[in-house]
Amino acid sequence: MNIEALISKAAGEAVKALYGMEPTDKMLQLQKTRSEFEGNLTLVVFPFVKAARKSPEQTAQEIGQYLQEHCEAISGFNVVKGFLNLSIGDGAWLSLLQAIDEDAHFGTKQAGENSPLVMIEYSSPNTNKPLHLGHVRNNLLGWSLAQIMEANGNRVVKTNIVNDRGIHICKSMLAWLKYGNGETPESSGKKGDHLIGDYYVSFDKHYREEVKQLVAEGMDEEKAKQEAPLIKEAHAMLVKWEQGDPEVRALWEKMNAWVYAGFDETYKKMGVSFDKIYYESQTYLKGKAKVEEGLSKGLFERHDDGSVWADLTDEGLDQKLLLRSDGTSVYMTQDIGTAEMRFQDYPIDKMIYVVGNEQNYHFQVLSILLDRLGFKWGRELTHFSYGMVELPNGKMKSREGTVVDADDLMALMVEDAYQTSMELGKFDDMTEEERREIARIVGMGALKYFILKVDARKNMLFNPEESIDFNGNTGPFIQYTYARIRSILRKSGECGTAVANSTLYTLHSTLSDKEIELIQKMNEFGAAVEQAGKDYSPSGIANYTYELTKIFNQFYHDYSILNEPDEQKKTVRLVLARNVAKIIKTAMGLLGIEVPERM
Repeated sequence: MNIEALISKAAGEAVKALYGMEPTDKMLQLQKTRSEFEGNLTLVVFPFVKAARKSPEQTAQEIGQYLQEHCEAISGFNVVKGFLNLSIGDGAWLSLLQAIDEDAHFGTKQAGENSPLVMIEYSSPNTNKPLHLGHVRNNLLGWSLAQIMEANGNRVVKTNIVNDRGIHICKSMLAWLKYGNGETPESSGKKGDHLIGDYYVSFDKHYREEVKQLVAEGMDEEKAKQEAPLIKEAHAMLVKWEQGDPEVRALWEKMNAWVYAGFDETYKKMGVSFDKIYYESQTYLKGKAKVEEGLSKGLFERHDDGSVWADLTDEGLDQKLLLRSDGTSVYMTQDIGTAEMRFQDYPIDKMIYVVGNEQNYHFQVLSILLDRLGFKWGRELTHFSYGMVELPNGKMKSREGTVVDADDLMALMVEDAYQTSMELGKFDDMTEEERREIARIVGMGALKYFILKVDARKNMLFNPEESIDFNGNTGPFIQYTYARIRSILRKSGECGTAVANSTLYTLHSTLSDKEIELIQKMNEFGAAVEQAGKDYSPSGIANYTYELTKIFNQFYHDYSILNEPDEQKKTVRLVLARNVAKIIKTAMGLLGIEVPERM
């Protein structure tokens, strides 16, 4: 039992013994004592004043006296109005430290066979362009959320829906046919997704020229956009794809294969993966069938032009198109089809979609439609809505070729980490291979931490230069602290003072305020993981990890570990250090961030 639970139980017994009332858990409010007051934990006594028939100060005094007499963990108390500040004895803190030390999975829960199954969808790329900075935020959030949900005892399936069909795909295909001269990833030396992205940009360039020419000849701009030969050809290619034309389908498969090989390389560098990948080309027909089924049950209605709609006015919304008059599907239809396939594949208890906040309305509607169609998790589906990410020089547009490419960004981060580490002398006495590996870990850690520490709901500005800093709230600062602790532990082993699982609470070691603060912060890790799971908040884990790291560095600045002459104190400090390292590694792992053994 942790200290909060122990004190809460004892306080409940005190209230019952003193005033004859059975307090609820909600009434027993324990919080960390404010820094300006003496104590470790504070009990709010206002809920017991009525039963005590005494002032808040008298009530707090009586409860404090009872706890000091009956609870070994309490070493003292003081009263500030209706707040009872409790001081915890060193023995209780050492006992807690030992419990943390002995728990290899401290702060996390293990899933069992009957644990809830949570499916998380993230990434959702189009096969007409490489992944960009926006995808980076999406993938990092999705992967981290999956780790956090697992750490809260859920079974998790990580899934991806690839948008591999539609007019945007045909634009890249048509441009390659017209301007590609048979170029391949092998002949060009480009990754497949980059190659196809170049042709998407090329299509837009030629299309704009055609529109400009038509406007110059006197055509209205909107009509010119519809009448330009290139867009007409792209639409004709889409119709052929829908009809299963062998040549178009063969070209589509070949070019998509190039893109998937490129995606796989990017995902590997990013450190993310999926348990199951779905493809829009396989789900849209399922969606159409599901809509027809809903139509036959009277859930939807067909208009005179043949289009199918869902009337959501009773939900305070409008009518939503599900099938166009020509029978073709829309994104909503495809999402229904994907849900149908997933529900057949997995007994999902909870479905989380990691998609940008511009799709808030879409998922509000999807939730209602899935519920009407009988999906048990439909009404409770979660849209993990996140804000846009921008660079200091503004927004990105993929068709104009002004996106920040994910591969380029990751390469830049790793190279910056290498150069910064060299300048700071952190690579002394290392082989070039070790330097490159640590630069990869630090560069990717800087990128991931900088993005994940921000509340996902907010728009954010990503500044690569700010992210690689070995001081402040950054990934490298936390990684360096971890490596420093590992170095201390290695040296302690070399000096013959390696720490066994000592019975810490039997030691007659007086703890400093900094050591107590550190144990208390470590003890909060489980609550931080639980809260991050409830709030779907990787930033909660990032902020906790930074606070823990900051407290350790303050402690390390004030107290020696290896040069401490008192062997008992040295033992406690080594156990403290190795558990801070353990929690940092676990917490950073929840963010998808590696930590280096040396730096």
